[in-house]
Amino acid sequence: MIRTMIVDDDALVRLGLTDLLNDDEGIEVVAQAADGLKAIEQATAHRIDVALVDVRMPRMDGITATARLRALPHPPKVITLTTFDLDEYVYDALAAGADGFLLKDTDPAEILRAVHLVAAGSAMLHPTAARRLIDRYHATHQPQVTAAQARLERLTPREADVLALLAQGDTNADIATRLAMRESTVKAHVSRILTALEVTNRVQAALVARDAGLPT
Repeated sequence: MIRTMIVDDDALVRLGLTDLLNDDEGIEVVAQAADGLKAIEQATAHRIDVALVDVRMPRMDGITATARLRALPHPPKVITLTTFDLDEYVYDALAAGADGFLLKDTDPAEILRAVHLVAAGSAMLHPTAARRLIDRYHATHQPQVTAAQARLERLTPREADVLALLAQGDTNADIATRLAMRESTVKAHVSRILTALEVTNRVQAALVARDAGLPT
């Protein structure tokens, strides 16, 4: 059972997401919060596997809350909720440690899929918007480009192949199929990639890949 928390200052959004998630037999909503501070309290009091966190909230915004949640002793995975007019905040949330983001008008089936994927250790980036956001807000700062390219030099050619597909949002199973590898081997490669790039999750690894201009 995937234990989830919904963090949004809109009560109707919390209600709608709660109904949606609780209809899935593999998901349970165990906590709700109307702002980031309450989210930290709830995540400390409950074991949370995945938190769905809005960007704009009173007292503590979703970006700060994401960083605080990820710094807990038993950190939940975080999916950021946003709209297209908050593009720059989306990148900030991903850089803070979110494992992905959803647009608030995402199809309900995709929201459920995202929770399952993130809980299993994969990232969930909106297939078209994510690439546009990362390219626009992250890959243009030259010092970051240089630093990212230096990190990529630590990877073997095979690890670079895995990273390129990971940066596209492919799951471990997808990568295994495309590279004719066992899924267990892909998992081992991903673990080494995160260590070599000095990042904590797949989304941050994808950001480094795009900074460095890795073909995807």
